[in-house]
Amino acid sequence: MASFKIEGGRKLKGEIVPQGAKNEALQVLCAVLLSPHEIVIKNIPDILDVNNLILLLEDMGVEVKKLDQHAYSFKAEKIDLEYLESEKFYRQSASLRGSVMIVGPLVARFGKALIPKPGGDKIGRRRLDTHFLGIQKLGAEFTYDPDLKQYKISAEELNGCYMLLDEASVTGTANIVMTAVLAKGITTIYNAACEPYVQQLCKMLNRMGARITGVGSNLLTIEGVEKLGGCEHTILPDMIEVGSFIGMAAMTGSELRIKNVSYNDLGIIPDSFRRLGIQLEQQNDDIYIPSQDSFTIESFIDGSIMTIADAPWPGLTPDLLSVFLVVAAKATGSILIHQKMFESRLFFVDKLIDMGAQIILCDPHRATVIGLGQNLHLRASTMSSPDIRAGIALLIAALVAEGTSIIHNIDQIDRGYEKIDERLNALGASIQRID
Repeated sequence: MASFKIEGGRKLKGEIVPQGAKNEALQVLCAVLLSPHEIVIKNIPDILDVNNLILLLEDMGVEVKKLDQHAYSFKAEKIDLEYLESEKFYRQSASLRGSVMIVGPLVARFGKALIPKPGGDKIGRRRLDTHFLGIQKLGAEFTYDPDLKQYKISAEELNGCYMLLDEASVTGTANIVMTAVLAKGITTIYNAACEPYVQQLCKMLNRMGARITGVGSNLLTIEGVEKLGGCEHTILPDMIEVGSFIGMAAMTGSELRIKNVSYNDLGIIPDSFRRLGIQLEQQNDDIYIPSQDSFTIESFIDGSIMTIADAPWPGLTPDLLSVFLVVAAKATGSILIHQKMFESRLFFVDKLIDMGAQIILCDPHRATVIGLGQNLHLRASTMSSPDIRAGIALLIAALVAEGTSIIHNIDQIDRGYEKIDERLNALGASIQRID
């Protein structure tokens, strides 16, 4: 298992380009199963989760060609459905949560799918009810084998219908949309997730011949078609990486330019960092963060303590709350971080407390950060990354800590951040990958 050895106290300087969006990549890669025609996808991030999904598709029979470092062509003309019964498929898909989104395309095109209970981050309960209830309403039947921990899905015929989702699940919406595009009749999905990545999936499907309207809203209407063709698609920059780089610049007092961020797709992320007192400027499609030695957390208009909470789009993505939490420790003032969606995602704060941050974990969902400003002096530490987003927060802390820190289990970070050590070292960081 690899680890990072980080020498803290170095400032960063220069330009960095965010990778393609991981969350979008997982969706659009599963969508290639809907068509036997060639589909070219560009700006694919070279990260563990995405590479594992590409390998899974290839083992299922998808013809995969690597065009360059971040572009691939896919042709799902001949899918080996018997492979779904194999032990290797079980292992592959069980370790990758994004694999649940192959269910919709397989059921839509072939009338059946098999999927083990998927894995992923250990950040609390992540229900699949929204996925399964929506696909069931379209006509599929689900059976669960508790011994094998495996779902079997079948459908003789899929028919469009009206559905109101119990939650605005991003992957749930994506899975249902991919099922509905080949169903007979019209499907209406209310309380659909409307994140930019879901919008991107819908736009890609429309280029393939689907008929989806309401893209960008929480009310999607899908008129089923008999078949889909090929297309070319480019993945958006990863908004989580953009936010992580803003946090790194602020925490280390560095001058940084983040290139080609697709600013209009960042939602309230830039303004949320401004609430912490961080200066950042939009310059064309770049974000420029000047060097700032200090920043002060705002309070609400009535003078009450600032609260930052996650919410479905266009609210703040939960994937960035770990970054906000660690950056707030360096600010002057206090803030309440409210992680509503996952009850285990804040448990990494004990590592930050050991390093010298002033944080009170109120309960599994809330943490109060007392920012010490210039009086914050984080100590180097040896720690382990529990998940992708906590891992990047710990890396940010290690970049400013006094001394040399070790982060174990960095496979978790590699799952979401492409060659993060090499890219940050090019900006002046000192991160060594060790076994």
